[in-house]
Amino acid sequence: MSEERAETGTEEAKGPEGTKEPKEAKETEATDRPRRRQARGERRITQLLEAAASVFCTTGYTAASTNAIAREAGVSPGTLYQFFPNKEAIAIELGSRLMHEMRETYGEALAPVDPATPLEEAVGAAVDRFIAFNCERPEFFALMHGPDIPGRIAEQHDALHATLLTRIEALLTSLLPDRSPADITRVAQVALGVYKAGLELVLAHEGAEREAYVQEIKDVLIRYLGPMSAGTRRDPSWIYTP
Repeated sequence: MSEERAETGTEEAKGPEGTKEPKEAKETEATDRPRRRQARGERRITQLLEAAASVFCTTGYTAASTNAIAREAGVSPGTLYQFFPNKEAIAIELGSRLMHEMRETYGEALAPVDPATPLEEAVGAAVDRFIAFNCERPEFFALMHGPDIPGRIAEQHDALHATLLTRIEALLTSLLPDRSPADITRVAQVALGVYKAGLELVLAHEGAEREAYVQEIKDVLIRYLGPMSAGTRRDPSWIYTP
């Protein structure tokens, strides 16, 4: 009987082929388990944020609720509360991710251009990138321009706006080398204001009508900037002709 126990104990310590299971394999399995849980958690967070984006676009931030977000995500409110304590926390996380994407967008849209680049091309490329981002992520506009967005999002958006303005000023400096820094700042403020005013109209329409509004924004900016740059460029394409 004692020999059987000893033999059994030996077998339990062996793997399926009679060899001892390596210690490294057990450690790897123990490490992988929390990684799998973390991956599942990230997928759930993404699911909840996508649902929140949809709800914010439909009802606005103020009227949205955690119950509506959970329903849109297809989960129970209890599941939502495992990841976010309230609606504000969801909005802050979503806003942070959106602003990160926005920074990447304006980094591309406002990259330095060759001074010989025609004005229509420079303006068109920048406007197209910004419009594309806002059309693909309409929750950005809905969340950032709501009447009572969380204070932390408002602060981050103000910082984003300041950085964006600085990038526009840098771009305009290369396009309008004869203008003073004060002029450049003023022109940048007006150009950004024109774009933001037109964006709301763009997002309110679809299809051909949306494209028409996008072109209107480009036309206004080109007509505004064209006379300023015409005096410093020999290239006649800088002068806008409708």
